[in-house]
Amino acid sequence: MKKFLALVLIGLLAGCGFKPSDELRIGMDLSYPPFEMRDGNGQPAGISVEMANALGAYLNRPVRIENIPFTGLIPALKGHRIDLVLSSLTATDERRKSIEFSDPYLNVGLALLVNKDSGIRSAADLDQPDQTIVVRQGTTAQLWAGTHLKRAKILTLEKENAAVLEVVQGKAAAFIYDQISVWNYWKQNPTTTVALLEPLQSESWAIGLRQKDQALKAQVDQFLKVFRSQGGFEKLGDQFLGEQKRDFQERGIPFYF
Repeated sequence: MKKFLALVLIGLLAGCGFKPSDELRIGMDLSYPPFEMRDGNGQPAGISVEMANALGAYLNRPVRIENIPFTGLIPALKGHRIDLVLSSLTATDERRKSIEFSDPYLNVGLALLVNKDSGIRSAADLDQPDQTIVVRQGTTAQLWAGTHLKRAKILTLEKENAAVLEVVQGKAAAFIYDQISVWNYWKQNPTTTVALLEPLQSESWAIGLRQKDQALKAQVDQFLKVFRSQGGFEKLGDQFLGEQKRDFQERGIPFYF
């Protein structure tokens, strides 16, 4: 993959306007495999890390990954601790009030990881007074639940592993999260959970920037355009999401990149 990225990016470094010494500080929450995680040596790894390193090469700037809890990423950006957020961040109108977004690089939908014994077969079964629905703090799933679920109990947790455990143990009926993660957690817990992958709503992920950094945004958008045209996202999908990609295609569910 590194050799491929080098081939994709060769010839793109000229004219980017940044000195090699200008470190590019990229914030992400390294608790979201396969996008943001750590490898066996404790080093940042995953799809977003590959993208971050490719972006740094395109801008001719060394990259420093800052591991920040998801809810702290936008405050860190606005406070100039980091230059970009590249952390499976959904571009929403509410977030646009305080930060800028790049062009989208991935489309995904909110889906349901449900306990097999919950009786939930679709989104229509969620909003019942005897159901506990778990969401992760600071996500669009939390916003969706707050808008659409008026009778069910909404349990908000900071860590997604804790949310999944609530469903696995039958303490919660369902976990609302993105299709990619829902599929992964169902595969890890096939005897206790079911993945309902029909999207509750469709979303786009993008890179977050400060509103004043329009020159950097233009560079990021151009990088994404070239990276896509050269097959970079296709390669990352095959490398990190091969089995899932095939399964989604068989189900007729659009894949993301």
